[in-house]
Amino acid sequence: MRTKTFKLAALVTSAALLLGGCAAPAADPAATDPATDSAAKGEIVIWHMEGVPNRVAAFDALAAEYNATNPDFTVRFETQQWDEIYPKIAGTAQAGNQPDILFAIPDFATYVRSLGLGQPVTDVVEGIDASQGLLDASKVAYQDGGEYWAVPLYGMVQLLWYNKVMFETAGLEAPKTYSELLATAKALTKDGVSGIALPAGKNLATDQVLYSLMITGGAANFFDESEGIALDSPETVKAFSLYNDLLEYSPKDSANYAWGEPQAALNSGAAAMAIEKGQYLTPWAAESGLDPSQLGCAPIPVADNGGQSGSIYYSNGAMVLAEDDDRRAGAGAFLTWLMQPDNYGDFLNAEPGLFLPVTTGGADLEQWRQNEVLSQYPECVDLLLKQSETGALFGFVDGQYVEKIGLISGQNIFAQAIQQMYVNGMPPAEASIWAQEQMKAAIE
Repeated sequence: MRTKTFKLAALVTSAALLLGGCAAPAADPAATDPATDSAAKGEIVIWHMEGVPNRVAAFDALAAEYNATNPDFTVRFETQQWDEIYPKIAGTAQAGNQPDILFAIPDFATYVRSLGLGQPVTDVVEGIDASQGLLDASKVAYQDGGEYWAVPLYGMVQLLWYNKVMFETAGLEAPKTYSELLATAKALTKDGVSGIALPAGKNLATDQVLYSLMITGGAANFFDESEGIALDSPETVKAFSLYNDLLEYSPKDSANYAWGEPQAALNSGAAAMAIEKGQYLTPWAAESGLDPSQLGCAPIPVADNGGQSGSIYYSNGAMVLAEDDDRRAGAGAFLTWLMQPDNYGDFLNAEPGLFLPVTTGGADLEQWRQNEVLSQYPECVDLLLKQSETGALFGFVDGQYVEKIGLISGQNIFAQAIQQMYVNGMPPAEASIWAQEQMKAAIE
């Protein structure tokens, strides 16, 4: 067992000071909600949306390790689903039985705050920043009104993934521009193989890929100076058009695709390319039957004119929703423990390549870098980290903090616009205007 370099009692005391505030009424002992019951017994309940079995197992193992240190509050992870979390967290807000900690992404965090949930965690963030050094990109989207509203935990960024064997056989190189991407997808669509696999379902996966192409097409910021929505720009229409054209070379059932299906298509040889985050590393060799060296990775292609390097970038954080002083202190103690170097590498390894470090020294953590998966893909790992430097997220571009962005992202309006084109045949220019009007209605 590794030797810890700090005393838990000191962490709990520190967290009590960091998260101190006005005490909320004690929990009703007659309450029947599991989160409320557990909290009353000295247990911190944590909700997360990372439902893949290996991630669930890794989180549970970390909880067991933390609980073995005999903290004032033990912790327990509970798995939720992204397609259910918006109404579910709203229901807990109304009932007053929210979890103590909620994993979140910046746009979702704005929605949670609009429900009246969430406590400032400024001093916890600053404490971790002082000891570990947090990347600016991980913090900025959680800062509003002089306070931090979530503790950054891990980053996520997208790349273009491709089958090198197919590319070499066709005499092709990784595309660098919109036009090259489209031409490559067309050239590789033959003999029952799709040139690219893209999600086109009404889901966050579709939102994310489209927004990555909007970033590399110069349309990252679709809000005007007064935070009005201006989505019908030439740059946005160009990104919509590219997505629509690429779907011609994506599997015919792409309207049902989310995250898993494009990955399965690439790994099975049914598709030659996909755009996604770093979870593609772990199953590649086993599912494709190919050597790790045959998985290609490249920056997302940019617009031929006016394009720029980039990708959607998520700083995944932890919001503290507990209102009781003691439980807030317990939540802060656990998050501080989790970000310690001895523990942080294990946390990132819950999904090697998908979970990227947000601390300045995280990229060099031996237990992360020497992970049996990551050590086989050093170039792709370096590219994921480099792509993070130019990442962006809608509603938080150029120092923005659009309070109502969660109302937009929660409805998957980008994905709905893709379906309008792909399923209903709406032209890209009309689809961008349609999406603009839907977004305006969502925040009115």
